Amino acid sequence: MILVFSLAAALWGIGWVIGMPRPARLTLVGLLLVAVVALHIILPQGHVLREATGSDAALWIFIICIALVVSGYSVLLSRVRARASGAPSFHYEAPANSGPFSGAELGRYARHIVLREIGGAGQKALKDAKVLVVGAGGLGSPALQYLAAAGVGTIGVIDDDVVDNSNLQRQVIHTDARIGMAKVQSVAEAIGALNPFVTVRPYNRRLSAQIAAQLVGEYDVVLDGSDNMETRYLVNEVCAAAGIPLISAALTQWEGQISVYDPKHGTPCYLCIFPKRPDPALVPSCAEGGVLGPLPGVLGAMMAVEAVKVITDAGEGLRGRMLIYDALYAETRTITMSPRAGCPACGA
Repeated sequence: MILVFSLAAALWGIGWVIGMPRPARLTLVGLLLVAVVALHIILPQGHVLREATGSDAALWIFIICIALVVSGYSVLLSRVRARASGAPSFHYEAPANSGPFSGAELGRYARHIVLREIGGAGQKALKDAKVLVVGAGGLGSPALQYLAAAGVGTIGVIDDDVVDNSNLQRQVIHTDARIGMAKVQSVAEAIGALNPFVTVRPYNRRLSAQIAAQLVGEYDVVLDGSDNMETRYLVNEVCAAAGIPLISAALTQWEGQISVYDPKHGTPCYLCIFPKRPDPALVPSCAEGGVLGPLPGVLGAMMAVEAVKVITDAGEGLRGRMLIYDALYAETRTITMSPRAGCPACGA
């Protein structure tokens, strides 16, 4: 029995080290126990392998049954708790648009497919990709439009706000007719009209610590276009923990910045670069300080470009670099960034 438990512990430890999800590690241990039971059934009484693994299959069958009961109870309890707390389930089946390209899709994406750096394989990667956009405002609007136009197969968007008349100066995905509508619903309508081959998952709520990890875990890439520091640090924390690339941009008045934070591939995370939250007086909101209408379009489009490059592995992205754009003086500059030792978010 000691041999089996040692092998199970080794499998669990190796899976944890390489970042394997908990369900996958449980599956490996379960397969090990099933293999042990099979050995007991196949091998004759007294065989050395049977003696080394407990000599009786009934014991292992009992252990497997107990494990299944405990696991089932745990899943049931978590679902009951989630329902009681109002937390949604973020597990989805494969979208209906998965599979080979239709003729209409091939025509739609032809200009991508002829690009050497994307090609058919890259466009298929876009079709199979799942991208989450945090915020359906100034930055999220153009990013969402270009992700949908580029053929990203599944796009999630989370925002708890409604469309306001003052948004329309820069939040180009919304329209005058949709004033008062939830922004995520407005996004779903806009993307549906733009590209029917894309699946949209709208979450009409604020991103919170209670749901962030589960929600982010459903996606391959996250774009952060939020307008508050609390959300920025939360998104960074869960992305760093899950090893998911985070494309984050920010802007104020005439200037914006963008970078790709991907600690899993050696880059700093957002907390490495901004370990302390800035004084709110130094970061006025759009309502307080104003913002140039086209500026979010520039940065939001850059976010979509970086997402396409991350998904298709094309070119050289902004991993470990920050691009700063000054619209007032038509200047750009790029700075190199390094991980910060002892960062509590990414463990650098």
